[in-house]
Amino acid sequence: MSEIKQKCIEFLAQNSINPDSEIDFDVNGEIHTLSFRYITDSFMMASEESQLVFLTALEKSLASKEMGIERFFEGMGQLLLLTHLSKNIEA
Repeated sequence: MSEIKQKCIEFLAQNSINPDSEIDFDVNGEIHTLSFRYITDSFMMASEESQLVFLTALEKSLASKEMGIERFFEGMGQLLLLTHLSKNIEA
């Protein structure tokens, strides 16, 4: 496990955030459910620089009164779904 991924896991645990929390996304009438763990794991497969950006944004989302953790994961989940859908369209 990468050091950055470990830091993400520790950050969630320290802030009593359940990594198995889920968010539902409606994509053209089809519901897709992504857990915080899945979203984190997916971003941890990216470059080290992208992993650091994810970790930094995660930390800042907790401090932000406007964003918060759930909105952070909503945004990251939407990004994952859009990336997946665009790859399917290109194929």
